[in-house]
Amino acid sequence: MPELVEMLENSSRNHSHLCPKQILGVRIGLAGTTAVGLEPQPAGKRLVVILECYGCFADGVIAATGCCVGHRNLRVEDYGKVAATFVNVETRQAVRVTPKLDVRERALKWASEEPRHYFAQMQAYQIMPDEELLNFRQVELKPTIDEILSRPGLRVNCDICGEEITNEREIIRDGQVLCKACAGRSYYRPVIVSASGTIADVVKPEAEGSTD
Repeated sequence: MPELVEMLENSSRNHSHLCPKQILGVRIGLAGTTAVGLEPQPAGKRLVVILECYGCFADGVIAATGCCVGHRNLRVEDYGKVAATFVNVETRQAVRVTPKLDVRERALKWASEEPRHYFAQMQAYQIMPDEELLNFRQVELKPTIDEILSRPGLRVNCDICGEEITNEREIIRDGQVLCKACAGRSYYRPVIVSASGTIADVVKPEAEGSTD
């Protein structure tokens, strides 16, 4: 499988090594793209991939699909799972792909001459048929793919912090336009650090103008 070998080389280049999760990522990337009726590369913006973890697995999927955050066709919903959902933007078909629950045990049977489990997985994941390696499930996205992708050029300013919000990510509450942070859905909180290095108080961000 020359295509698989090349993609594994591309994935390992970012790590200076190859590991079982990268191989799973490439296999899932290839199988998931095919499952929604697209060619693995170049699927372009017809394909959106939603990953459920970071790390080596993600690099394998990226190597197989060519999807990236810059093209807005790669997202991460961090569930800590080796899993990915593939969406055909044109047909709206969505398929979630995961390894078989006992994939490590299955790998030992496909590389029975390799006593070291890690290297048995390395070998087996490259040759196991999709039906032996992976699970496929049709899924329905929430939010929809249209809501995920939004439309280019849409922008508003938050009524509290004044920062610009793009891609319809604003929240309307009591007639106000709010960013997720000001609506209480932030992953961070601004703080004031005292001279002694302790947190003195929590503050709201000051309104700033748009920075195109």
